[in-house]
Amino acid sequence: MSFLFSVGTTWMQEIVPLIYSEGDLTPVHTIPNWDRVPWLEEHRAKMLNLEQKPSPRVFATHFHYGMMNESYFKVKPKVIYVMRNPKDVFTSSFHYYGMASYLVKPGTADEFLEKFLNGKIMFGSWFDHVKGWLKAKDQDNIFYIAYEEMIEDLKGSVTKITQFLEKPLSPEVIEKIAENCVFKSMKQNKMSNYSLVPEEFMNQKKSEFLRKGVAGDWKNLFTEAQTEKFNAFYKDKMKDVMFKFVWD
Repeated sequence: MSFLFSVGTTWMQEIVPLIYSEGDLTPVHTIPNWDRVPWLEEHRAKMLNLEQKPSPRVFATHFHYGMMNESYFKVKPKVIYVMRNPKDVFTSSFHYYGMASYLVKPGTADEFLEKFLNGKIMFGSWFDHVKGWLKAKDQDNIFYIAYEEMIEDLKGSVTKITQFLEKPLSPEVIEKIAENCVFKSMKQNKMSNYSLVPEEFMNQKKSEFLRKGVAGDWKNLFTEAQTEKFNAFYKDKMKDVMFKFVWD
């Protein structure tokens, strides 16, 4: 699975393990999501001996397409690439930067917007990340899905993911997975809401990690001037992208 920051990573770390466990909730109720679906770029990945884990192995990464290891292009594992309206990515990131003490403080919304648009944030430019992975859109080992699609029809999205993973499940199991993966349920799950992370790293009194779980929250943050600036930048950066985004 590949994601940029604040696009639905935690959500997919809940959905995919439940698909492979055929709806058994034990993994998501007993294993923190960062161990359940480890990050390839994290130093802990080596400690977890990921190469020794039995197949199917599920990992997550923020890597840009061009940063993937040479073995990725040889093996061609299945990839679920999650996208989200960049204005909502910005909004979620702005709040996250405000509560994560290991990150540089975001400053004002205007200041953070400059950083976001120019890729001066953790994991770099949203625009470059998305455009890089979309270059591979004709490859059948990559499945693209939008955060907004999952918001609108979670059960249907889970069904599509099971089909891509070639892991057929009964309608009853898909329903069970979808019910467990709604925002309210995940927010109450300490293995998924990052409440196990010490406050010195994430101060959720400032902003909860699982904050709202909605589409369109950018409208509560952006000023008219910021919206115009963002739209102009987006139009220029994405003008050559032949892909229909659900938020356009």
